Amino acid sequence: MSHAYRTFFGLTREPFSSELRIDEILQTQAVLAVAERIAYATRLGAMALITGEVGSGKSTALRFATHRLHPSEYRLLWITAVGGSILELYRQLACELETDSFSYSRAALTRLIRRALMDLVMAKKLKVLLVIDEASLLRLEVLAELHTLSQFEGDSKPILPIILAGQNNLVDKLYWKTSLPLASRIVARSHIEGVKREDMEAYLNHHLRIVGLNHTVFSEQAVTAIHQGSGGLFRKANHLARGAMIAATTEKCQQVSAEHVRLASTELF
Repeated sequence: MSHAYRTFFGLTREPFSSELRIDEILQTQAVLAVAERIAYATRLGAMALITGEVGSGKSTALRFATHRLHPSEYRLLWITAVGGSILELYRQLACELETDSFSYSRAALTRLIRRALMDLVMAKKLKVLLVIDEASLLRLEVLAELHTLSQFEGDSKPILPIILAGQNNLVDKLYWKTSLPLASRIVARSHIEGVKREDMEAYLNHHLRIVGLNHTVFSEQAVTAIHQGSGGLFRKANHLARGAMIAATTEKCQQVSAEHVRLASTELF
Protein backbone atom coordinates (compact mmCIF):
# COMPACT_ATOMS: atom_id res chain seq x y z
CA MET A 1 0.00 0.00 0.00
CA SER A 2 1.19 3.53 -0.79
CA HIS A 3 2.39 5.86 1.96
CA ALA A 4 0.58 8.77 0.24
CA TYR A 5 -2.09 8.78 2.95
CA ARG A 6 0.51 9.81 5.52
CA THR A 7 1.26 12.94 3.53
CA PHE A 8 -2.42 13.54 2.75
CA PHE A 9 -3.41 13.54 6.44
CA GLY A 10 -0.16 15.12 7.66
CA LEU A 11 1.01 12.15 9.74
CA THR A 12 4.49 12.05 11.24
CA ARG A 13 4.73 8.26 11.00
CA GLU A 14 2.76 5.07 10.35
CA PRO A 15 -0.52 5.26 12.32
CA PHE A 16 -2.07 2.51 14.43
CA SER A 17 1.21 0.64 14.73
CA SER A 18 2.01 -1.97 17.37
CA GLU A 19 5.49 -0.44 17.67
CA LEU A 20 4.71 1.87 20.56
CA ARG A 21 6.96 3.25 23.22
CA ILE A 22 5.82 2.40 26.73
CA ASP A 23 4.73 6.01 27.33
CA GLU A 24 2.58 5.85 24.17
CA ILE A 25 0.48 2.88 25.37
CA LEU A 26 -3.05 3.94 26.25
CA GLN A 27 -3.54 3.14 29.92
CA THR A 28 -6.99 1.59 29.76
CA GLN A 29 -8.63 -0.04 32.75
CA ALA A 30 -7.70 -3.44 31.30
CA VAL A 31 -4.02 -2.50 30.96
CA LEU A 32 -3.88 -1.18 34.52
CA ALA A 33 -5.69 -4.28 35.83
CA VAL A 34 -3.08 -6.52 34.19
CA ALA A 35 -0.26 -4.45 35.67
CA GLU A 36 -1.80 -4.62 39.14
CA ARG A 37 -2.19 -8.40 39.05
CA ILE A 38 1.27 -9.02 37.69
CA ALA A 39 2.78 -6.84 40.42
CA TYR A 40 0.81 -8.75 43.06
CA ALA A 41 1.80 -12.20 41.81
CA THR A 42 5.42 -11.13 41.41
CA ARG A 43 5.54 -9.79 44.95
CA LEU A 44 4.24 -13.12 46.30
CA GLY A 45 6.40 -15.26 44.04
CA ALA A 46 3.21 -16.88 42.72
CA MET A 47 1.44 -17.10 39.37
CA ALA A 48 -0.98 -14.88 37.46
CA LEU A 49 -3.21 -15.67 34.49
CA ILE A 50 -3.89 -13.16 31.70
CA THR A 51 -6.41 -14.16 29.02
CA GLY A 52 -8.16 -12.52 26.10
CA GLU A 53 -9.24 -12.92 22.51
CA VAL A 54 -6.75 -12.68 19.66
CA GLY A 55 -5.86 -9.01 19.16
CA SER A 56 -7.34 -7.80 22.45
CA GLY A 57 -4.06 -6.27 23.63
CA LYS A 58 -2.60 -8.95 25.92
CA SER A 59 0.98 -8.58 24.76
CA THR A 60 0.79 -4.77 24.93
CA ALA A 61 -0.56 -4.97 28.49
CA LEU A 62 2.23 -7.39 29.41
CA ARG A 63 4.82 -4.99 27.99
CA PHE A 64 3.37 -2.12 29.99
CA ALA A 65 3.21 -4.15 33.21
CA THR A 66 6.68 -5.66 32.99
CA HIS A 67 8.25 -2.32 32.07
CA ARG A 68 7.48 -1.24 35.63
CA LEU A 69 9.98 -3.81 36.91
CA HIS A 70 13.28 -1.98 37.23
CA PRO A 71 16.13 -3.87 35.51
CA SER A 72 18.46 -3.23 38.44
CA GLU A 73 16.08 -5.19 40.66
CA TYR A 74 14.42 -7.70 38.31
CA ARG A 75 15.47 -10.14 35.62
CA LEU A 76 12.62 -10.67 33.17
CA LEU A 77 12.48 -13.98 31.31
CA TRP A 78 10.07 -13.83 28.35
CA ILE A 79 9.09 -16.94 26.40
CA THR A 80 6.64 -17.21 23.53
CA ALA A 81 5.14 -20.67 23.87
CA VAL A 82 4.97 -23.24 21.10
CA GLY A 83 3.17 -26.57 20.95
CA GLY A 84 6.28 -28.62 21.74
CA SER A 85 7.27 -30.84 24.63
CA ILE A 86 8.37 -29.76 28.10
CA LEU A 87 11.94 -30.34 26.94
CA GLU A 88 11.50 -27.64 24.29
CA LEU A 89 10.15 -25.22 26.89
CA TYR A 90 13.14 -25.94 29.12
CA ARG A 91 15.47 -25.18 26.21
CA GLN A 92 13.73 -21.87 25.61
CA LEU A 93 14.10 -20.98 29.27
CA ALA A 94 17.74 -22.08 29.35
CA CYS A 95 18.38 -19.86 26.33
CA GLU A 96 16.75 -16.90 28.11
CA LEU A 97 19.02 -17.61 31.07
CA GLU A 98 22.01 -17.62 28.70
CA THR A 99 23.04 -21.12 29.67
CA ASP A 100 23.51 -24.36 27.69
CA SER A 101 20.23 -25.22 25.93
CA PHE A 102 21.37 -28.12 23.74
CA SER A 103 20.97 -30.98 26.18
CA TYR A 104 18.47 -33.72 25.37
CA SER A 105 18.19 -34.66 29.04
CA ARG A 106 15.27 -33.18 30.94
CA ALA A 107 17.05 -33.76 34.24
CA ALA A 108 20.21 -32.04 33.03
CA LEU A 109 18.30 -29.03 31.71
CA THR A 110 16.35 -28.76 34.96
CA ARG A 111 19.61 -28.69 36.94
CA LEU A 112 21.05 -26.01 34.65
CA ILE A 113 17.93 -23.87 34.94
CA ARG A 114 17.78 -24.18 38.73
CA ARG A 115 21.48 -23.34 39.03
CA ALA A 116 21.09 -20.27 36.82
CA LEU A 117 18.01 -19.10 38.74
CA MET A 118 19.72 -19.54 42.10
CA ASP A 119 22.74 -17.60 40.80
CA LEU A 120 20.49 -14.70 39.80
CA VAL A 121 18.65 -14.68 43.12
CA MET A 122 21.37 -15.53 45.61
CA ALA A 123 24.57 -14.26 44.01
CA LYS A 124 23.34 -11.32 41.95
CA LYS A 125 20.49 -10.43 44.33
CA LEU A 126 17.94 -10.11 41.53
CA LYS A 127 14.26 -11.00 41.54
CA VAL A 128 13.13 -13.14 38.61
CA LEU A 129 9.87 -13.15 36.65
CA LEU A 130 8.98 -15.67 33.95
CA VAL A 131 6.38 -14.56 31.37
CA ILE A 132 4.99 -17.23 29.05
CA ASP A 133 3.10 -15.53 26.23
CA GLU A 134 0.76 -17.56 23.98
CA ALA A 135 0.54 -20.07 26.85
CA SER A 136 -2.72 -21.44 25.40
CA LEU A 137 -0.49 -23.29 22.91
CA LEU A 138 1.13 -25.34 25.69
CA ARG A 139 0.29 -29.04 25.73
CA LEU A 140 -1.54 -30.51 28.70
CA GLU A 141 1.51 -32.58 29.60
CA VAL A 142 3.57 -29.37 29.75
CA LEU A 143 1.02 -27.67 32.02
CA ALA A 144 1.08 -30.78 34.21
CA GLU A 145 4.80 -30.37 34.86
CA LEU A 146 5.35 -26.62 34.61
CA HIS A 147 4.76 -25.95 38.30
CA THR A 148 7.86 -27.95 39.24
CA LEU A 149 10.03 -25.12 37.89
CA SER A 150 8.93 -22.92 40.78
CA GLN A 151 9.66 -25.47 43.50
CA PHE A 152 12.78 -24.66 45.50
CA GLU A 153 13.83 -26.13 48.85
CA GLY A 154 10.73 -28.21 49.38
CA ASP A 155 8.55 -25.57 47.74
CA SER A 156 9.36 -23.15 50.56
CA LYS A 157 11.10 -20.44 48.51
CA PRO A 158 8.99 -18.46 45.99
CA ILE A 159 11.91 -17.79 43.66
CA LEU A 160 10.20 -17.98 40.25
CA PRO A 161 6.85 -16.20 39.82
CA ILE A 162 5.22 -17.09 36.50
CA ILE A 163 2.77 -15.14 34.33
CA LEU A 164 0.71 -17.20 31.88
CA ALA A 165 -0.88 -15.25 29.04
CA GLY A 166 -3.01 -16.71 26.27
CA GLN A 167 -6.36 -17.12 24.62
CA ASN A 168 -9.50 -18.14 26.49
CA ASN A 169 -8.98 -21.88 25.95
CA LEU A 170 -6.04 -21.68 28.37
CA VAL A 171 -8.59 -21.56 31.19
CA ASP A 172 -10.17 -24.80 29.93
CA LYS A 173 -6.77 -26.49 29.94
CA LEU A 174 -6.12 -25.38 33.51
CA TYR A 175 -9.33 -27.08 34.67
CA TRP A 176 -7.97 -30.49 33.66
CA LYS A 177 -7.06 -32.64 36.65
CA THR A 178 -3.45 -32.91 35.50
CA SER A 179 -3.18 -29.10 35.45
CA LEU A 180 -4.51 -28.54 38.97
CA PRO A 181 -1.06 -28.42 40.67
CA LEU A 182 -0.26 -25.49 38.37
CA ALA A 183 -3.69 -23.84 38.57
CA SER A 184 -3.61 -23.95 42.38
CA ARG A 185 -0.66 -21.55 42.34
CA ILE A 186 -2.55 -18.83 40.45
CA VAL A 187 -3.35 -15.94 42.79
CA ALA A 188 -4.61 -13.37 40.28
CA ARG A 189 -6.51 -13.45 36.98
CA SER A 190 -7.31 -10.79 34.40
CA HIS A 191 -9.40 -11.23 31.26
CA ILE A 192 -9.17 -8.62 28.48
CA GLU A 193 -12.37 -8.16 26.48
CA GLY A 194 -13.30 -6.09 23.45
CA VAL A 195 -13.87 -2.45 24.40
CA LYS A 196 -17.07 -0.43 24.21
CA ARG A 197 -17.76 2.04 21.43
CA GLU A 198 -16.78 5.12 23.46
CA ASP A 199 -13.53 3.47 24.50
CA MET A 200 -12.80 2.62 20.87
CA GLU A 201 -13.25 6.28 19.95
CA ALA A 202 -10.81 7.30 22.69
CA TYR A 203 -8.36 4.66 21.43
CA LEU A 204 -8.53 5.90 17.82
CA ASN A 205 -8.04 9.53 18.87
CA HIS A 206 -5.12 8.54 21.11
CA HIS A 207 -3.35 6.90 18.17
CA LEU A 208 -3.98 9.89 15.94
CA ARG A 209 -2.35 12.16 18.53
CA ILE A 210 0.69 9.86 18.61
CA VAL A 211 1.26 10.46 14.89
CA GLY A 212 0.76 14.21 15.05
CA LEU A 213 -2.99 14.84 14.65
CA ASN A 214 -4.81 16.75 17.36
CA HIS A 215 -8.19 16.30 15.69
CA THR A 216 -10.13 13.24 14.65
CA VAL A 217 -10.45 12.29 11.00
CA PHE A 218 -13.10 9.63 11.63
CA SER A 219 -16.78 10.48 11.37
CA GLU A 220 -19.11 9.21 14.10
CA GLN A 221 -20.38 6.59 11.66
CA ALA A 222 -16.81 5.52 10.84
CA VAL A 223 -16.00 5.04 14.53
CA THR A 224 -19.12 2.90 14.93
CA ALA A 225 -18.18 0.87 11.84
CA ILE A 226 -14.64 0.28 13.17
CA HIS A 227 -16.00 -0.74 16.55
CA GLN A 228 -18.52 -3.15 15.08
CA GLY A 229 -16.14 -4.50 12.45
CA SER A 230 -13.40 -5.19 14.99
CA GLY A 231 -15.65 -6.54 17.72
CA GLY A 232 -13.96 -4.04 20.03
CA LEU A 233 -10.56 -5.71 19.53
CA PHE A 234 -7.63 -3.37 19.02
CA ARG A 235 -5.57 -5.27 16.46
CA LYS A 236 -8.35 -5.48 13.90
CA ALA A 237 -9.40 -1.92 14.73
CA ASN A 238 -5.85 -0.81 13.86
CA HIS A 239 -6.06 -2.49 10.46
CA LEU A 240 -9.53 -1.13 9.74
CA ALA A 241 -8.64 2.42 10.76
CA ARG A 242 -5.45 2.50 8.71
CA GLY A 243 -7.11 0.90 5.69
CA ALA A 244 -10.03 3.33 5.91
CA MET A 245 -7.62 6.28 5.89
CA ILE A 246 -6.00 4.86 2.75
CA ALA A 247 -9.42 4.51 1.11
CA ALA A 248 -10.27 8.10 2.07
CA THR A 249 -7.00 9.34 0.57
CA THR A 250 -7.82 7.62 -2.73
CA GLU A 251 -11.05 9.64 -2.86
CA LYS A 252 -9.32 12.83 -1.61
CA CYS A 253 -11.59 12.93 1.47
CA GLN A 254 -10.25 14.56 4.64
CA GLN A 255 -12.89 12.79 6.72
CA VAL A 256 -13.05 9.00 6.93
CA SER A 257 -16.56 7.61 6.45
CA ALA A 258 -18.24 4.32 7.26
CA GLU A 259 -17.99 3.45 3.56
CA HIS A 260 -14.22 3.82 3.74
CA VAL A 261 -14.22 1.42 6.69
CA ARG A 262 -16.32 -1.01 4.67
CA LEU A 263 -13.82 -0.85 1.82
CA ALA A 264 -10.96 -1.49 4.25
CA SER A 265 -12.77 -4.52 5.66
CA THR A 266 -12.71 -6.22 2.23
CA GLU A 267 -8.93 -6.49 2.53
CA LEU A 268 -9.01 -8.25 5.90
CA PHE A 269 -9.91 -11.66 7.25
